[in-house]
Amino acid sequence: MFSFKQLEALYWIGTLGGFSQAARRLNTTQSAISKRIQELEETFDTPLFDRELRQARLNEKGEEMMMIARRLLEQRDDAVEQFSKPEVIERRLRIGVTELTAMTWLPKLVQSINQHYPRVVIEPEVDDSTHLMEKLLNDEMDTIIVPDAFADHGTMAMPLASVKNVWVAKPGLVTDHKRPLRIHELSPYTILTQGSKSGTGIIYDRWIRSHSQFPNRSMSCTSMVALVGLTAAGMGISYLPYLPFSSLIDNGVLEIVETTPKLPDVTYVALYRAERKSSFISSVLRLVQECCDFSNAFQGQLTTQRVRS
Repeated sequence: MFSFKQLEALYWIGTLGGFSQAARRLNTTQSAISKRIQELEETFDTPLFDRELRQARLNEKGEEMMMIARRLLEQRDDAVEQFSKPEVIERRLRIGVTELTAMTWLPKLVQSINQHYPRVVIEPEVDDSTHLMEKLLNDEMDTIIVPDAFADHGTMAMPLASVKNVWVAKPGLVTDHKRPLRIHELSPYTILTQGSKSGTGIIYDRWIRSHSQFPNRSMSCTSMVALVGLTAAGMGISYLPYLPFSSLIDNGVLEIVETTPKLPDVTYVALYRAERKSSFISSVLRLVQECCDFSNAFQGQLTTQRVRS
């Protein structure tokens, strides 16, 4: 009789494209994965992989078995989560966030998940929105929290909160403060952006292009903290979330550059793959909604319990 470990090995080899990748995903060795596949093939007396190819590729029977494995593993996970108390659930939670979430309410979220699910190992990953989206689609993430900048790619989106952004510059860099500037009047200045891989960068690039020609000079920076430094150094004008950086404005490190129209708010969402949603993921998403707050930096106290980066 086959086992869930054998089905997991088959599923992750087919999903990730190799024995070594499946071994890393299941925290075991490649030889252990090979043994599970060998046992599964012996159980059904049929090969599941095309051995003539150098890379691991399922044959027709292997594809059929993978579909069965997927259904059985999902049913197993649903049953375990439905009938287990939260404090005894043991599993990994792979959650991807951008820099803004990491520096505001991620500590509070980690603390909340630890309180509800003390045996869950949280694996947070901080990256730009585009890379996080790729990892979600490749089943390397359970959920990601990003700006709502992506068309539907077979994912579901849960709206969270909107973030107010403002144009900022080094005090004195922009001399005309008598009236709000039109967007095209920013063209003499270097525009510091968050880049084409950033969800906010994607949204504002589209918005700027819809109102005027793109600035004559622009410079992208993937780090928001570095972007603050470049702006404070007088390298150009940038857009930043207002509330988390309002103290820099109050203290005179940066000043707001008023424009008309103003920058639109950026809506953040939690994205997940519909076919991978479970009662556990639904519960985590509720905690995400409760904790989501972009107003202050480093909210809550990040505990060391069951967190792995």
